[in-house]
Amino acid sequence: MSGFAGFALHRAFGHPSGLLGALGGALMARGNAAAEQQVVRLARLTGSEQVLVIGPGPGVGLRAAGEQAASVVAVEPSARMRQAADRRCADLPNVVVRGGTAEATGQGDAAFDVVLSVNNVQLWPDRAAALAELRRVLRPGGILLLSTHERWLPGGRSGLHADVQAAGFTDVQTWAWQPPTRGTTQAQTRAVRT
Repeated sequence: MSGFAGFALHRAFGHPSGLLGALGGALMARGNAAAEQQVVRLARLTGSEQVLVIGPGPGVGLRAAGEQAASVVAVEPSARMRQAADRRCADLPNVVVRGGTAEATGQGDAAFDVVLSVNNVQLWPDRAAALAELRRVLRPGGILLLSTHERWLPGGRSGLHADVQAAGFTDVQTWAWQPPTRGTTQAQTRAVRT
């Protein structure tokens, strides 16, 4: 997509900034809430996990993870969304929000038990590089959980499944999930880092 429409979508959702970023953040907090909660449920957090959240946006899922995990680090490329996530999780001392992307998290090797990402896989400029990075930061046996708008996912569910396998993950499961509210169908993937 090019022109003004592409610019507006990028400013609202891809790398939220300015007035469009504020609007995009509000829409994400409301529209992504069901998927965010679903992914945190699928993670089955017990209170002992170190969790990495990729692109938390305004922090709805980040907060849910922070309420259930030992510690949570979020990496977010947008300064506006980092501020919104910080505000939403200000009372959770186990949650830290940093600048970064799926391709460049800035985190150490094998530092996390779980990696979560909701509605940003379709925005990753290099999915193979991002998946390699997420595998690097997961401990052996760690869980990767991805959920994204199926409609806008390059390669669809089968492409995402194949890319996750190609990145070296095992026990890859990919399915469609329909939010209970008026949301778009999500392509969801769960995989294990060996």
